[in-house]
Amino acid sequence: MPEGHSVHRLARQFADVFQGERLAVSSPQGRFAQGAALLDGHVLTSSVAHGKHLFLGFEHGLLLHVHLGLYGAWNFGGDATFRGASSIGAPRKVGEREDFDNAPDAAALAGSYPGDAGADSYSGPPDPVGAVRVRLAGSHGWADLRGATTCEVVTRAESELVLARLGPDPLRNRPGDRDAFVAGVRARRTPLAALLMDQKVIAGVGNVYRAELLFRQRLDPWLAGKALAADAATRLWDDTVAMMSDGVRHGRIITTPPHYWSPATAGVPGGGLPAPEEAHFVYRRQGLECRNCGTPVALTDLGARKLYWCPGCQQI
Repeated sequence: MPEGHSVHRLARQFADVFQGERLAVSSPQGRFAQGAALLDGHVLTSSVAHGKHLFLGFEHGLLLHVHLGLYGAWNFGGDATFRGASSIGAPRKVGEREDFDNAPDAAALAGSYPGDAGADSYSGPPDPVGAVRVRLAGSHGWADLRGATTCEVVTRAESELVLARLGPDPLRNRPGDRDAFVAGVRARRTPLAALLMDQKVIAGVGNVYRAELLFRQRLDPWLAGKALAADAATRLWDDTVAMMSDGVRHGRIITTPPHYWSPATAGVPGGGLPAPEEAHFVYRRQGLECRNCGTPVALTDLGARKLYWCPGCQQI
C-alpha cells in the first residue's frame, strides 16, 4: 500500500498542474459516473493529503476523496509544460511504484503517458486503458485513477469527519501534533509495532516506515506504548517527520544514510540515491546480517502484516 509520502507527492502534483483550472471530470469505467458529474466543469481550488487520504477540493465546495488502498494508482500525462511523475501509487511487484518523466520534447508527451510516443502537439488525453475509475482533464494534461479503495465525492463537513478519525500526520506536523502522538502512544498497552500502523494514532505510516523507524530508534517492536518514555516517543515522532520528509523529496523510502551505500552511488554529485538493496536497514532483509550488529534480521507476523526487525539491536 502506498505510504503517506506518496500521497503527499500526489497532493503536490495535483496542486502544481491542475489547481486553478476548470477540469473535465469523467468516469470511463462507469462506476463513478454520478460522482464525476458532480465535479465536471468545476475549478480545482485545493489539494490536501492527510496520511493516506487525498482530498481534491473544487470551487463549489465539494471534494474528491481518494484512498488508494492496496492496488490504487494515478497515471498522468500531458503536453511539454506538464511535468512530474507519470505514475504514483501502489506497487505492482516489488518496491514502490513511481515513474518520472524527464523527456525534453513535447512530442514524447502529447496525448500519451509521459515517455510514450505521441502526436506533434497535445490534442487531449488518450483513450482510456483498463478500468479507469475517474479521469481529470485540464488544458495541458490529465490524470487517471485505477484500483482505489475509496473514490467518492464528499462535502467539507464529511471530509472533516474523515480527518477527525485520523491521528496526526507527520508530514503536516502542525502545532500540537507531536504532543498528540506522544500522548496517544503512551496511553495504550498495545505493542509499538501495532501502534505505528494504527492510523488513529499516526496517519500515513505503513509497513516499510514502521519497520525502519523502530530499527532506527532501537525499539523493541513488542514494547507496550505505555512503557515508552515520553522523550523516546518524542524522538520517534521527530524521526518519523524526518524520514517521511525524505520520502517526499526523493519519491522513495530511503532510511539508510549515504555511508551505507556503495561508493559509486554515494559519490554521485547532487545527491545520488542508493540501489534498492541499500536503501533499508531491515525491511525485506530477513535472514541477512543486520547492518549494525551482524545479527540475522528476523521476520514474523504482527497484526496480519509482516514485521522485520533485528533481535540484536531492538531489545527492551
